[in-house]
Amino acid sequence: MNTAILLKSRPKGKPTLDNFGFIEVDTPEISDGQVLLKTRYVSVDPYLRGRMRDEKSYIEPFQLDKPVQSGVIAEVVETRNSEFKKGDHVNGMLEWKKIQSHTGKGLQKVDPDKAPLSAYLGVLGLTGITAYVGLLKIGEPKEGETVLVSGASGAVGSVVGQIAKIKGCNVVGIAGSDVKVKLLKDTFSFDEGINYKTTDTMHKAIQEACPEGVDVYFDNVGGEILDAAVANMNRFGRIVNCGAISLYNETEQPTGPRLETSLVKKSLKMQGFIVRDFQSDFNEIVPQLATWLREGKLTYEETIVNGFENIPQAFIDLFDGKNKGKMVVKV
Repeated sequence: MNTAILLKSRPKGKPTLDNFGFIEVDTPEISDGQVLLKTRYVSVDPYLRGRMRDEKSYIEPFQLDKPVQSGVIAEVVETRNSEFKKGDHVNGMLEWKKIQSHTGKGLQKVDPDKAPLSAYLGVLGLTGITAYVGLLKIGEPKEGETVLVSGASGAVGSVVGQIAKIKGCNVVGIAGSDVKVKLLKDTFSFDEGINYKTTDTMHKAIQEACPEGVDVYFDNVGGEILDAAVANMNRFGRIVNCGAISLYNETEQPTGPRLETSLVKKSLKMQGFIVRDFQSDFNEIVPQLATWLREGKLTYEETIVNGFENIPQAFIDLFDGKNKGKMVVKV
């Protein structure tokens, strides 16, 4: 039997398993121009939480009682599309189903001989591309500058730090445990790390870890850590707003220090972005990431959860920081 995972109800605060439902569905028969796909790996990402709200955003919200969607690596098991053959592996935005039909439009072939399939959802997928465009096209780091990264042991943050090192920067990461701080320094070559859970004052902790101040802050968490980072920014610093996971499950509009004075006094640039805004650059970015990976200048960490039925729990675990690097579910 074929199985799909639906959004049953919209979360209030942190998502729970009750927000998701499993149903048995028919395995589709494909028509001319279509392919039949079998899911192999599923990406779970914090931004999916935003799509669970019924509100206008840069992308349509998930519909209730319809399958959730995310990045998926699938195998072509049947084809009536001349661009794909049986046995091909593809990457695309697909539904949380074990088996599904597709027109082939928007699917990208991936080569399991060049990298593990899961890597195409992480360092060689939208995760790596997000890190690349956010840091280099918005952060614009210069050799010798200090780059501060929050959520640094996560999928995006760990790649941001490594690219900053490739560009000759001093790199400091913020993470949620001593084990993760050690990972930053030993595996991802960060110069320094901060455990925000054992730090009394983030402002002071950043000041001590970045004695020359912060030139580029790559923000994955928002909230109080963003406030502390801005307070330590140098003149003409750049703040890259990639995510705000600390706020995603808030039920009321949070308030905090106003940043306008710092932005003006320090001539700071602060910019958010959506990775798909840079889609025209993807064909150049992925080969560069692959080259750095092949040369040993870039590495990655994955947290792989086994079992289609565990996709919702893996997604929920993101908000408790249970992942090191990219969280992926192997089906």
